[in-house]
Amino acid sequence: MHTPTKMPAAKAESVGMSTEVLGRIDEMMQEQIDAGHIQGGATIVARRGKVVHFSTHGEMDVEKSRAMEPDALYIMASSTKPVIGVATLMLVDEGLISLSDPVSKFIPEFASQKVVVSAKPSNGDDKKVWQKEKANNKSKKWNKSKGDVTAQQLVPVETPLTIHHLLTHTSGLTGGGIVHKKGDSLATYVPKLATAALIFQPGTRWVYGNVGIHSVLPRIIEIVSETPFHKFMQKRLFNPLEMNNTYFYLPSEKVSKLILREAYEMKGGGGLVSTAEDFLHFEQMLLNGGELFGNRLLSSETVKMMGTNQVGDLYETSGKGVKAQKGMGFGYAVAVTLDPIAAGNGRGIGAFGWGGAAGTVSWTDPENDLVGVLMLQQPRSGGNFAKIVGEAIID
Repeated sequence: MHTPTKMPAAKAESVGMSTEVLGRIDEMMQEQIDAGHIQGGATIVARRGKVVHFSTHGEMDVEKSRAMEPDALYIMASSTKPVIGVATLMLVDEGLISLSDPVSKFIPEFASQKVVVSAKPSNGDDKKVWQKEKANNKSKKWNKSKGDVTAQQLVPVETPLTIHHLLTHTSGLTGGGIVHKKGDSLATYVPKLATAALIFQPGTRWVYGNVGIHSVLPRIIEIVSETPFHKFMQKRLFNPLEMNNTYFYLPSEKVSKLILREAYEMKGGGGLVSTAEDFLHFEQMLLNGGELFGNRLLSSETVKMMGTNQVGDLYETSGKGVKAQKGMGFGYAVAVTLDPIAAGNGRGIGAFGWGGAAGTVSWTDPENDLVGVLMLQQPRSGGNFAKIVGEAIID
């Protein structure tokens, strides 16, 4: 076990966990490595504010037989979403924005957005919407979209697109194929997204997307805080949480710590990179109700709201963009466990978190006073890490 640099470590049994069962994490990770599913990774478990497991596995550079290091840097991909979610909620706490604020309040181009209605609905709900819109717009021509045999029509937005919709993936905003070109800033790119029609009326479905959280919300943060997004994140989140190896723009002297260096450089850099221990700090802050190391980022009420299901059954019954999630709900930028047995994820009721396409996963489990962090760079190869963590709880 590695010694954490900031948080205290403890014997598992002192916080109601089994050292023997936690040892199965190392065995499971080695099995994944031996099977060729992953090259390596890092795992951390903390309970009651004490780190009881912190292991590295395999290699960060296979060609050079370089062992995985505790401060290795991982491409976080969609694991960035909860971090941006917290930044957004900080501004809500400060009264600078409201979850019900229309996006157009900050970015006027979104005031004139439309919604696409298909002339060949795929299910009953779509058909009702289509019939209603067609009846109300008899004078309008129905055009066939380029390369698509399905006739479509653009209709007005019934409910304005809000910050709540962006944080919960209920916005209908997909970006419409609008590419973030080289040289684009958030200020130049985000208004272009407003020209793309929404794929459904805001608040009526749950469809996973990236541009709403990764682009639109950061632009709103910039506008409201009058600070470049990455500088806001550094000053307001990373520094207070001692996330000393977390970057949106990676310093050249840290490039050697990247596991997927070639993938990062092929994309021209950019995007969040971080370490297992840094994300431990992030999750522990949430478990503590918004505070860590004497620094409060969020009110406890806001953290509770973040980890509470905000979408009814839309996430559990979703069939588009992600497989239906039994026993799950969705809060603000995080999935929430409503029924651990149905979900089968080894977490407690009310546990919340998210992951990234490259294999990173982390969560906060208030019921069990626990956080877990799994860092990989090969997707969907984390074995049964969360279930082992759950089985290790003995009181």
